[in-house]
Amino acid sequence: MTPADTPGAPLDVPTLDVMARRAVSHAYVDEWVFHPDRLSPRRLVLRIDAGRYPTEVTAVRIDLGWFENGDYTVHYREARATDTWECRWDRHPKPGGPETHFHPPPDAAAAVEPSSLDADHHLGVLFDVLDWVEDRALALHEE
Repeated sequence: MTPADTPGAPLDVPTLDVMARRAVSHAYVDEWVFHPDRLSPRRLVLRIDAGRYPTEVTAVRIDLGWFENGDYTVHYREARATDTWECRWDRHPKPGGPETHFHPPPDAAAAVEPSSLDADHHLGVLFDVLDWVEDRALALHEE
C-alpha cells in the first residue's frame, strides 16, 4: 500500500481473527497467519492451496487488512517462477477515485477501477474474494 492508500483507522484485530477462522472453511484456503505475529499484527495472511492452480503458479496468498472504521484492503498475489500476478480491492477515502475501488492485475499498480465487491460486512467481502479466487484458478486451467 502506498501512503495515499493507507486507511486512517486502527486495525480491527478481532474482526480479522473471525475472518481467519471462517476463511479456513473454504476449500482453497490452506492456513492463515497474522504478520508479523499475533501480538503485533499488521495484516492477516491467507495461504491459498497452489495445488489447485496450474503448475506455473507456485504460491498464492491474500493479505487482508480490516480496520475499525470498516475500511479494508485485500491484496491477492500469485507467485510464478518468473513473475508475480496481483490485484487489490480497497475501501477507504481516495482523492480522485471511488471509496470502494480495485487495483487491477497484473501488478495492482496505481490504476483504479470500480470494485466488483459490493458487500459491506467483513464476511461478505471475504467470501466474495474467495469465490473470485476459485473462479481465477478455474479460468487459469482453461487457458
